[in-house]
Amino acid sequence: MESSHESPSVLTPVPSAESAEACVPELVHEQAARAPEALAIASGSQQLTYRELDQRSNQLARYLQTLGVGRGSLVGVYLERSIDFPLAALAILKAGGAYLPLDSRTPAERLNTMLEGARVPVLVTQSKLADTIAAGHCKLLVLDRSTSQIAAQAKDALAYRVNPHDLAYVIYTSGSTGAPKAVQVGHDNLLNLVRWHIRAFAVTAKDRATQLASIGFDAAAWELWAHLAAGSSLHIVDDATRTQPDKLRDFLVRENIAIAFVPTPLAEQMVKLPWPEKSALRFLLTGADTLRHYPPAKLPFTLVNNYGPTECTVVATSAPVSAERTDGQLPPIGRPIDGTEAHVFDSEMRELSPGQVGELYIGGAGVSRGYLNDPELTAARFINDPLHAGKKVYRTGDLVSRLPDGQISFHGRVDDQVKIRGYRIELNEVAAALLRHPAVRESFVVANRDGDEKRLLAYIVPQKGASPSMTELRGFLAGQLPEYMLPAAFIMLEVLPIGPNGKVDRSALISSDASAMRDEPYVGPTSPTEERISAIVARLLSVDQVGVHDNFFLLGGNSLLGTQVIAQLRSTFGVEVSLLELFDHPTVGGLAEVVEQLLVASLDAMSEEEAQRRLAALGPAETKL
Repeated sequence: MESSHESPSVLTPVPSAESAEACVPELVHEQAARAPEALAIASGSQQLTYRELDQRSNQLARYLQTLGVGRGSLVGVYLERSIDFPLAALAILKAGGAYLPLDSRTPAERLNTMLEGARVPVLVTQSKLADTIAAGHCKLLVLDRSTSQIAAQAKDALAYRVNPHDLAYVIYTSGSTGAPKAVQVGHDNLLNLVRWHIRAFAVTAKDRATQLASIGFDAAAWELWAHLAAGSSLHIVDDATRTQPDKLRDFLVRENIAIAFVPTPLAEQMVKLPWPEKSALRFLLTGADTLRHYPPAKLPFTLVNNYGPTECTVVATSAPVSAERTDGQLPPIGRPIDGTEAHVFDSEMRELSPGQVGELYIGGAGVSRGYLNDPELTAARFINDPLHAGKKVYRTGDLVSRLPDGQISFHGRVDDQVKIRGYRIELNEVAAALLRHPAVRESFVVANRDGDEKRLLAYIVPQKGASPSMTELRGFLAGQLPEYMLPAAFIMLEVLPIGPNGKVDRSALISSDASAMRDEPYVGPTSPTEERISAIVARLLSVDQVGVHDNFFLLGGNSLLGTQVIAQLRSTFGVEVSLLELFDHPTVGGLAEVVEQLLVASLDAMSEEEAQRRLAALGPAETKL
């Protein structure tokens, strides 16, 4: 790939701590001592210098200790994406505890399952979210209700020094048994990631980086600690920007961002956009899903593909992506990062030669402690390393092969785990949630690829005499599962087809169409505006017909595709529809009303001559307004 920036090949010094054993809290403290007035974190108009980050986290850490937080304590963090999250997480680490990040959009039932499973003694939250929590045994620390108590604590450094073998964070991921599972990551695991990142991307205190991932997504730990440990400034991207490719590009350019992580589906859209020839951006890091396209030849930055299970501390392999295309071969997932080993074994745990497809096992410093309160699953996935006595390797379940140049090529899965929009999903967890609906007797969930977009399809055998609607089933699941785990379609069957092996015969499952995603009969568009919006949605969702009452999200839409709808509405009608308006008006008819109201408002604000020119440019479809 042609780029104005070359990948670094020299070793860049990591911020040196007093001891090689220094962990992330000490590294961040060092940056505060070195450059106290340097910008640490920015979120809109809110900013924290390194001195403020260090001192405020010291105060919060002391207050947490009064609540019983100490070495080995697991503390939940249930906050929106803001300055408060890194501040709270750093304070927990300084107090000797480990943090459990919980996405603010997590459905209440799933949130309570996570809290009960992790048995956290303290949960840090904010007033806006506190009333949604069934705290149970948890002590609630509501930050905006405890400002005076926290401010009364001393600002100087705590005496406690983090041990590399201590737990740093626990993070939930989808579970094959029907419940989410919690991965335990230690400070030594995290430090290996941080040191590799700083070296590999030549990160310095002059760099500006982004925090874009949801806090419940393990990439957020990568974004936070790798840059704060290096003294860089971290810029939290607002929700209205972080999912829209063109707006995010403009943000990166305007804010002089040097390094940014973007989930794979969004990165594939962003590299297709026009970019200024010169910008501060050196690296666009991507990962969490299969990269299916090579970047254009002339990007002003390097696209880096990264792979790593949550169990192996975010990143296990990494490599810049060349613009050169090979015969249908997907971009590789790279080579092992520092301190990490990647093995391709056959079913007998024998190492395979380059070109042979086998299962990927990860070893080394990134391999985490296993699953919280689940020794059986830990023993099944974290197994003895056949090549190094006394060490563990993580069985990924991914099928790969080694290329002649040493990079690793991804081929698929050995089980029913999938990734959609960067999130790991165990299909059995979705099927198990459906079985909790009283009208569902059997369920089976598959992932279907339609072009570059993957979506979940749920096959339902209802209870005798029951006929649950698509809206009812989706609403039921929405109370238990996050939005990215909701099926795009619910297909009713009299019986699940069973093959000779006693398992569901996937080849016999009927395909879905738009009729499997709607409850009401199809009603076609009745106005030119509805016709244009219907065509936009049909094209993006790859369906033949989209009726005036069809719900964008029930047809398989999601927030990422929603940003593309918004971009198409902007280019077609010249109006700015927000993502919130799309959620509130998800049908073609509802969107048409929003668009027409915005058009009328924009025409009212123009002179008569400007309005006529605008109507002429739109064409006959909108001249009735």
